[in-house]
Amino acid sequence: MTDEQKSFDTLEERLNARKTEYETMPVPDAAAYQAVQSGIRQAARKRKSRLRWYMSSISAAALILLFTGCIRVSPAFASFVEQLPGMEGIVSMIRQDKGLMMAIDKSLLQQVGVTDEHDGTSLTVEGIITDESRMVIFYTMKGMKDPKKFNYDIDLLDENGKDLPVAFSYSSLNPASESGIYEDKIDISFIESLPPHELTVIFKERGKEPNNKWKVTFPVDHSLTKGMKKIIPVNQTMTVDGQRIHVKQGVLYPTRFVLDIEYDRNNTKTIFNIRDLHLVDEQGRAWRTDSSSISGSGSSVFFESMYFSTPKKLTLQGSGLSAVDKEELVISIDPSSGEIQGGPSSLKLLQSTVQGKNLILEFSIADAQNATSGLSFTNIEDSKGNPFDINEVGWSPSVFEARVVIKNGAAAKGNLTMEIFSYPDQIRAPFSIEIPVTP
Repeated sequence: MTDEQKSFDTLEERLNARKTEYETMPVPDAAAYQAVQSGIRQAARKRKSRLRWYMSSISAAALILLFTGCIRVSPAFASFVEQLPGMEGIVSMIRQDKGLMMAIDKSLLQQVGVTDEHDGTSLTVEGIITDESRMVIFYTMKGMKDPKKFNYDIDLLDENGKDLPVAFSYSSLNPASESGIYEDKIDISFIESLPPHELTVIFKERGKEPNNKWKVTFPVDHSLTKGMKKIIPVNQTMTVDGQRIHVKQGVLYPTRFVLDIEYDRNNTKTIFNIRDLHLVDEQGRAWRTDSSSISGSGSSVFFESMYFSTPKKLTLQGSGLSAVDKEELVISIDPSSGEIQGGPSSLKLLQSTVQGKNLILEFSIADAQNATSGLSFTNIEDSKGNPFDINEVGWSPSVFEARVVIKNGAAAKGNLTMEIFSYPDQIRAPFSIEIPVTP
């Protein structure tokens, strides 16, 4: 056995040991929530509030187990892990993103290794992968005094110190071991801008003094993926549950494949999400999607990238829609009596309570099994026309219940008028459509 093979076998043993840790992780009661923060900063949108989405701990654990499958490593992948010591804890999750792993195999990882440390706690940005559409930041935190209570917010700043107009997501703390070492990633979507030439990442401990934060600044190399964007025309229309959906084009990047779709303006429903959407190639490989950027008329759907393994044929498949009749989008709520008017028949208001300055609304949604989206609202006003924003939304798929926190909602006068912004999946209608591959 060569020294190189021994190195790979040793690495695989470490990865499988970490996999075993996740598989034996205790799962708390379904009522407990694990936060998955989604930072939404899109300068052109009217909604400027940040939403914090929650999933049940059982769902979170299921996702971890889903991502910890059979582990085999290539030499380039092994090199990636060795370059970022201590990152084995999230390797299984990264390994399931075929496009991201191929980008790593093509040496698109940029090493950073910049640390900010104070009060015994450190933040290290280990490395990044980026192109015009997406950036993934790998980071490590060490030395948290009480990891279970260490909640934080993240700010992303450009070279001028301004907030990046991007959408990004990251998970709440879940230390991989008793040592207090936490490893994870920030996943950034460049929807209205390009990656900056210099990026600052700031972690701010929630509920503490303003100076309790960690700040890391590093350069971003654009040359590694310059000119690698490929546009693939599609121009096809499909009908799902009577709703027409136009598939406009695909844009292929090293880190992901973006499919642009448009909803027909004459549709009778507002579409929030397409269920179980994935691409299947001629070998039967599924290229999955994990997010989308939805506007009023359409959506950009993000798939794993097949940039370095271009299929001969792709088929777009799905199982249905998350949609609501346009005439049922607006609801009116009387917080004092709990009466609700309008909206889908499956939506019920359980209770409304005041907590400090905020108003908390709790809903139930019938027949929302296996929903991939939660409940949220926009264009919220009281009877005097005063506008309100949502501070937090929560969704517990095991009991089909949603929790909406309206910022400063305790001051609302009379009824609240709200427009549905997202809704749990309801419509089952399988579909399939061929997607051309040659750019």
